Amino acid sequence: MLFLSVLLVTQLYPLLWLLIYSLKTNEEILSGSFFSLPAVPQWNNFTDAVNSGNYFRYLWNSFFVTSITMAGVLLLSSLASFAISRFRWKYGQMVLLVFLIGMMIPLQATLLPLMIIFKNLGILNTHLSIILPYIAFQTPIAVFILSGFMKSIPHEIEESAVIDGAGIFRIFRSIILPISVPPMMTVSILTFINIWNEYILAATFISAEKLKTLPFGVNSFVSQYSVNYGAIGAFLVLGAVPVILIYFLLADKITKGMVAGAVKG
Repeated sequence: MLFLSVLLVTQLYPLLWLLIYSLKTNEEILSGSFFSLPAVPQWNNFTDAVNSGNYFRYLWNSFFVTSITMAGVLLLSSLASFAISRFRWKYGQMVLLVFLIGMMIPLQATLLPLMIIFKNLGILNTHLSIILPYIAFQTPIAVFILSGFMKSIPHEIEESAVIDGAGIFRIFRSIILPISVPPMMTVSILTFINIWNEYILAATFISAEKLKTLPFGVNSFVSQYSVNYGAIGAFLVLGAVPVILIYFLLADKITKGMVAGAVKG
């Protein structure tokens, strides 16, 4: 119990500290008193974060990119997992191994090759230039989770459907997908969290102001001669709110989906 209490404090304290940080003036932040409360809460930091940081524009871009990525990951990973786990073919495990190898490739190692490819294709500095890598990097873990769960589904269900005249795609759409909702929810939430906070790919492939995602908002408060630290803290709080809400609302689904994919498989 003591260990869990300490773990809870270590997880919640950074969020509480960030909230306190966002309510301080630059002078209070630079004074070095990291654990002190603000003398007067600076709620105007949140106003600056919304107005000067183009918060709503970046918020929309992040939702758009994240939603398209989630849809692509779910489509590709569910189809691949269905083929790997439900078809009896000798290359099934080899294909799964290829996906697992994809989980080991460091993101930083792909930046230069992707930059050259996207430049030649003419899609550099578009949302497509980050959506495609996002889907590619999130699909392997999604396949790992979904294939592990789909292997646990009894084959008798499919055999009964085949006897009734159902084809492969009908079996996939009407039987496998409805049963696989828990692990698919897990994949959706994990993908959302990972893409929402991603910075490296977006910073490399996106330069147009109107296309930038939320992590870029921090740069709006940094100039050559000054930095608005309070507004940066407020912007980070606003950017973290959607992720925190989704995680706490759907945390039980993450746990159930991970157990279904890891244990039953």
